[in-house]
Amino acid sequence: MFLVKGVMGTLAQTAIIGTLLLLPAWTWQWTEANQFLICYAILNVISTVFLAVKAPASLEARMELPIDESQPLSDRIATTFLLVFLVGWFVFIPIDVFYLRLLTPPQTTISVVGGLLTLFGYGITLLAMYQNEFVTPVVRDQSDRGHELRDAGLYGLVRHPFYTGFILFCTGTALWLQSYAALIVGLLPVTALLGRIYAEEKILQETLPGYGEYMSRTRYRIIPFIW
Repeated sequence: MFLVKGVMGTLAQTAIIGTLLLLPAWTWQWTEANQFLICYAILNVISTVFLAVKAPASLEARMELPIDESQPLSDRIATTFLLVFLVGWFVFIPIDVFYLRLLTPPQTTISVVGGLLTLFGYGITLLAMYQNEFVTPVVRDQSDRGHELRDAGLYGLVRHPFYTGFILFCTGTALWLQSYAALIVGLLPVTALLGRIYAEEKILQETLPGYGEYMSRTRYRIIPFIW
């Protein structure tokens, strides 16, 4: 049930992103965007099947609604901002590439590097979900799910590896689709991520035994040796 729902959801998500990219571009003949959408759809389907087989609880957790009444107000605001930003960001990319051309587009080599960075970021988010079945789109008390601390693997390096992968994914996508301007604009949601991280850690300290000690042991939140 979750597998079918997950696959359908990922395909619908790809279709929405494709509309946001190709409709403003007003052309289907955008090689980089088509490459991105094909890779994104394939990766989403493969990762959904993988999680359904190897970590079904992680897949179930990721399928929660991104907005929930049990969320703290700060997280609702941050999550809403992120969702609105992502929609606007995907629309901005083709507008810049085809019309504004605010900055000189990246060379082909940089675009290829961006594609690799996108795949690397996606891989980190997938691994983070696989290693922690309590990674949900909603910051809330998960005691009802038997929430347990995860401090191995990626979580032994940084406390929020999913966000690390998300940032790398967005950075790589901007370069892959050949828009330095989108890369710069993509820095804006970092403020929302900060608010979300602080809200999440506050709840985890209150509801998850051992999390305070984990914070002192694993110092960095999303960037090793920096922050």
